[in-house]
Amino acid sequence: MKTVQQMLADAEAEVPRISPEDAKELVGRPDVLFLDVREPAEVAASGKVPGALAIPRGLVEFRADPASPLHDAGFDRAKTVVAYCASGGRSALVGKVLKDMGYANVRNLGGFKGWLDAGGEVEKT
Repeated sequence: MKTVQQMLADAEAEVPRISPEDAKELVGRPDVLFLDVREPAEVAASGKVPGALAIPRGLVEFRADPASPLHDAGFDRAKTVVAYCASGGRSALVGKVLKDMGYANVRNLGGFKGWLDAGGEVEKT
């Protein structure tokens, strides 16, 4: 049996962090998918990284699996996925799940506040 702290530690050990500065250089690239896993109300309140796919944490597996009827065409195992949330916990867990699902190049940007603090652009929804 694992605690949430152990699950987070496992995810953080497996999914590398990316700094907001490094992430800014990836915005708009066709081989990169920014993934916002916050709830819709959070995204509506603060906006998101430009072009990011906003999918709540609880639906990511269904949207990322090409065999799922809920699959989102924005997901592509050949792309680098840069996940983020409010503080970095949900995005770390999502990153581990995506790696388990065959997405080889996954990064955790951490919290959206770090993006804002680094002067990252915001797309309002």
